[in-house]
Amino acid sequence: MKKRKLHFKRQEGLVGYIFILPWIIGFLIFTAGPLLFSLGASFTNYNITSQMDFIGIRNYEKLLVDDQLFWTSLYNTLYYVAFSVPLTTIGAIFLSVLLNQDVPGLRFFRTIYYLPAVLSGVGVYLLWMQLLDPGTGLINMMLGWIGIDGPNWLFDPEWTKPSLILMKLWSVGGGMLLYLASLQGVPKSLYEAAEIDGASTFQQFRYITLPMITPVIFFDVVTSLIGGFQIFQEAYVMTNGGGGPVNSLLFYNYYMWNKAFKVFDMGYAMAMSWVLFLIVFVLTMINLKLAPRWVHYEGEAKK
Repeated sequence: MKKRKLHFKRQEGLVGYIFILPWIIGFLIFTAGPLLFSLGASFTNYNITSQMDFIGIRNYEKLLVDDQLFWTSLYNTLYYVAFSVPLTTIGAIFLSVLLNQDVPGLRFFRTIYYLPAVLSGVGVYLLWMQLLDPGTGLINMMLGWIGIDGPNWLFDPEWTKPSLILMKLWSVGGGMLLYLASLQGVPKSLYEAAEIDGASTFQQFRYITLPMITPVIFFDVVTSLIGGFQIFQEAYVMTNGGGGPVNSLLFYNYYMWNKAFKVFDMGYAMAMSWVLFLIVFVLTMINLKLAPRWVHYEGEAKK
């Protein structure tokens, strides 16, 4: 009887593997294979066409020691991530709390704030290029109405990255929707009990709302962090492929793309990709390590 059950379980497992075999084949061919190839090619002078000689860690040495543009692109990317991730997270939470109130026209406002998140990327960049134009742009025009001389946004190295962060804040609707759904799940009984105890609105937000939505905050921060390091389209479109004044918008992915597809130094670009992977991996692991200290899951027992 035991042998028959064991044979049945093996057959059942074999059928399961047969069903997932297409995914396994696709993963090996289109994900694992290219990953391993890029890791091996990062130790060569691969130039796409014919050359692929092993050069050891020379690409990595050049990155860290000789290539000043590598550090410039890394600084630009870290600057963007350091400001855009916290600001978009705070902005999305603020909007979701406002749009969670019982006020007339709520569905209309929710739709309006969410619309920028579904607009086409290139179209949005072209729109913001017009809005940020220092001479005829609407933003500087509105600043002029209140007596402020607007900056040269995309033409001043000190304002290029803040310009892209401002544009990113405009599209916080996607994150807002996540937080809004999370807020809908917070039990009203908790707020009623807090009111009975005399808690103020701020105290209710601090000790009830925030802890209950921390899982969504954690998810949003991690995904925004990974997405922030992949910034490319904005800089490419809004600088017409030039990287901005004084390379102020030369982001990491953009510089890596230049190395791979402009000068065809693919081995060097693959070394850059693995450095980026390590940076993102370490930051993600740090977030995962710190998460138990501030992320609250309903029903989870405190250790």
